[in-house]
Amino acid sequence: MKKSSNNEPYRIEPAQRITRLPPYLFARINALKHTMRQKGADIIDLGMGNPSDSAPQAVIDKLCEAARDPRNHRYSASKGIRNLRAEMAKKYARKWGVELDPDSEILACIGSKEGFSHLCLAMLGSGDTAIVPDPAYPIHCYGVVLAGANVITVPLGNGQEFLNTIAMVCEHLFPKPKLLILNYPHNPTAMTVDPGFFEPVVDLAKHFKFQVIHDFAYGETLFDGYKAPSFLATKGAKDVGVEMTTMSKPYNMAGFRIGFMAGNKQMIDYLATIKGYYDYGMFQAIQVAGIIAMRHCEGDVAAQNLKYQARRDVLCDGLERIGWQVEKPRASMFVWAKVAEEHLNGKGTIDYAMDLIEHAEVAIAPGRAFGENGEGYMRIALVENEQRLRQAIRNISRYAQQRPIRKAKAAK
Repeated sequence: MKKSSNNEPYRIEPAQRITRLPPYLFARINALKHTMRQKGADIIDLGMGNPSDSAPQAVIDKLCEAARDPRNHRYSASKGIRNLRAEMAKKYARKWGVELDPDSEILACIGSKEGFSHLCLAMLGSGDTAIVPDPAYPIHCYGVVLAGANVITVPLGNGQEFLNTIAMVCEHLFPKPKLLILNYPHNPTAMTVDPGFFEPVVDLAKHFKFQVIHDFAYGETLFDGYKAPSFLATKGAKDVGVEMTTMSKPYNMAGFRIGFMAGNKQMIDYLATIKGYYDYGMFQAIQVAGIIAMRHCEGDVAAQNLKYQARRDVLCDGLERIGWQVEKPRASMFVWAKVAEEHLNGKGTIDYAMDLIEHAEVAIAPGRAFGENGEGYMRIALVENEQRLRQAIRNISRYAQQRPIRKAKAAK
């Protein structure tokens, strides 16, 4: 064995699952934001769906009260305290007409992202495959990769063509896909579906024997009277899959990290088994505060939606004025906009996003970060007030006017 020199750096090799992950693009964006702020730049940060408004006062008050109770300082339950799960069951019945057993069909997670990742770990392994629409929220792909499985991407849609593509993949792939991952209202595109969409999804799942995970994180962030349908409200849905929800967006409780997985008993049990080994659940005072949010703060959710709707209108109107193509979303806290070609100036959206931070002092998420089909688009979060959104539009427009237009090379 060749001995290494004392001067050589000691190399620690990661597991193969780490090497399968690409460099995390948002880390590059965050590093540039930090550098620019260190230089004194006032970056308008619209890159992440990180609510900037406060959680409801009733939630804060209950959190403070519960934190003073030493009974809440002990280890909690990895699946969440029963009263929290029972309150979520009541909410599903009230809002979506879905009856759930809080003991066997609901599990509380440390944010929905954690629940999704651990469910992938519980259900997938080497040789397994999951179907993920493109573009997609990154963890929908990389949760599968970290579990050692493979991702098959299909173009995102919300109609019959999309369902036909899923059927075609299932017919021609061997072994058959094990999971289908859906997300409506969608992140990053804000695409929505209408009642009835999930009925053929359930039929496909039963026919091809795959399971469904539906990410419903934006199911309560809604505009213009739209009501997002729950996957679990579809007949037979609990036979084939689960649904993820979160308290991060509707209640401005992102840092509290309260998410839920609900639906199929076996899948919930698989996730509970994994979590039993990995964690002891959330700080119990946070769970008590979550109960109060669901019980008493529906008015706060409605008020927050009106804020997002007003910001959406300001942002979409401004983007249209500077030549971007945008459709006003009826849900989520994002606007998905096609960048004007003259603004891209021959660059891809990743490089353009970096340029906007450095030269326009605006941070938005490049569409390419969410998949190949995201190229040409940008995802913009509605997390700043209307005045700051107008300033962001002015900054983007000013930067476009300052740059020389890159001329296309003449054909030889």
